[in-house]
Amino acid sequence: MFDSGFGGLTVARAVIDLLPAEQVVYFGDTARYPYGPRSHAEVLAFAIQITDWMMATFDPKMIVVACNTATAVALERLSARAPVPVVGVLEPGLRSLLEVSVTDRVGVVGTVGTIASGAYQQAAAEIAPGVELTCSACPGFVEFVERGETRSEQVHVLAQRLLAPVREAKVDSLLLGCTHYPFLARTIGDVMGRDVVLVSSADETAFAVDRVLTETGLHRRIDEGTPPGVGHRFVSSGDVEVFAALGRSLLGPELETVEGHNWEDVR
Repeated sequence: MFDSGFGGLTVARAVIDLLPAEQVVYFGDTARYPYGPRSHAEVLAFAIQITDWMMATFDPKMIVVACNTATAVALERLSARAPVPVVGVLEPGLRSLLEVSVTDRVGVVGTVGTIASGAYQQAAAEIAPGVELTCSACPGFVEFVERGETRSEQVHVLAQRLLAPVREAKVDSLLLGCTHYPFLARTIGDVMGRDVVLVSSADETAFAVDRVLTETGLHRRIDEGTPPGVGHRFVSSGDVEVFAALGRSLLGPELETVEGHNWEDVR
């Protein structure tokens, strides 16, 4: 699975917990994060480059796009390109959001790239056309998470400003439409109020991974040889020491070491 940085570790955590026999290879493209402000063409190129490299290097049985921006921009292309199943985070999270809503007034917050892509708006129109969806871009959230600042006064002030549209829309549930955002859940929850249900796509994506592995006969049982937790690998295109320190605090003890990977042309 891959993400622009640390956010996808929420998905990795959910997959490791749900599927303890599976081996996870996680790539954080921290040398080129954040993806949100980048053009769709650039994010698509990155996603294809990462997927091709992971297929050639690790021979995985599935690719998980643990990044909302990359999912919104590249999932269809990657699914057609890769010889293995490709799972994204967008649809699982949206379906979970719609299930918990009582008033059919729901919100999605995400990066500029994700919201501008219209992917959530289009998916909601297809899945539940009667739902009132309010989307809000939250530039800056990813950078706070990547610095490990999840409870600072600065991020709280920023959240109050950026979450104003979904608060004014009186949504009863809010999808954290970026895998970084669950790390800001306490701050977002404080701003939105206790009556608003926060939904993370991480758990739902893990369920989708489980379902696809079962349907395709690729599921691995604990008794098939590899002890739980053995063999997880974490790779970063940026500073491996920073990734190891912050990543371990976000994911847990499974993140023991981090391997480095440098693109020939990092932009």
